[in-house]
Amino acid sequence: MKKQNKPLSDKASLMYLTFFGSGYSPKAPGTVGSLATLPLIYLISITGFGLPILITIILLLTISSCFVADYIQKKYHIHDPGWIVIDEVIGMLITWCFVFPSINIIDLSLVFVLFRAFDIIKIWPATYFDKKILHGSGTIIDDVISGVYAGISVVLVKLYVPLFN
Repeated sequence: MKKQNKPLSDKASLMYLTFFGSGYSPKAPGTVGSLATLPLIYLISITGFGLPILITIILLLTISSCFVADYIQKKYHIHDPGWIVIDEVIGMLITWCFVFPSINIIDLSLVFVLFRAFDIIKIWPATYFDKKILHGSGTIIDDVISGVYAGISVVLVKLYVPLFN
């Protein structure tokens, strides 16, 4: 008899999607998930990984998150619940790519504030993925887009606002 591969347990999936439980915050889980990414950014920075490794990590997180989010959302008949914050983690990492490898407080503050702003505002096409795509990828990709917008904004702020140079 051939051994069947078992899918991830819900417990492991939920720990992943909530980024080790940070998404269970009773207030502002997206903000808490974004803040919880800062230690991860620090850990990545001290490893000495280059930008290609960071981009590979982001791609792997994005792809796996789309499938795990879809699995959980279908199983529990929900769409984009606030406690799924792995998308915030991905968005923060994408935004950080634009100032990589900097971990100074000003750059990380810009990454955090601008990502949160774009994640909340959701400029098109983020709104399309957020509202129209019911697959788990819709839950994740809107924050990927917001991360790109925030990253571009971080670069522009650093270029044109003397306080942040």
